[in-house]
Amino acid sequence: MHIAIQSHGLVLTDGLRAYVRRRLRTSVGWALTRRLAVWLSDINGPRGGRDKRCKIQISLDHGKTVVIENTEEDLYVAIDRAADRADRALARQLARRRAFHP
Repeated sequence: MHIAIQSHGLVLTDGLRAYVRRRLRTSVGWALTRRLAVWLSDINGPRGGRDKRCKIQISLDHGKTVVIENTEEDLYVAIDRAADRADRALARQLARRRAFHP
């Protein structure tokens, strides 16, 4: 699984990059995905508030794409919640595919 991580408005440290990779491997690593793209951004900059965004785009083997976005005050919470939602959305998408192709 290839995970591409980009950031906008915040510094992408090695620790943050490792956390994102570890979190996504544990939550969606069970699925056969071609590519995962993660965008981390600080919407309001130094003004503060609920403005840390984590957007996850998962490209599946059969051509479908799942996009999850979450915004929180803490970037790590945004990553955790987006990863959990991505896991559920991916399971739902693959269950639909299995239902149509017995």
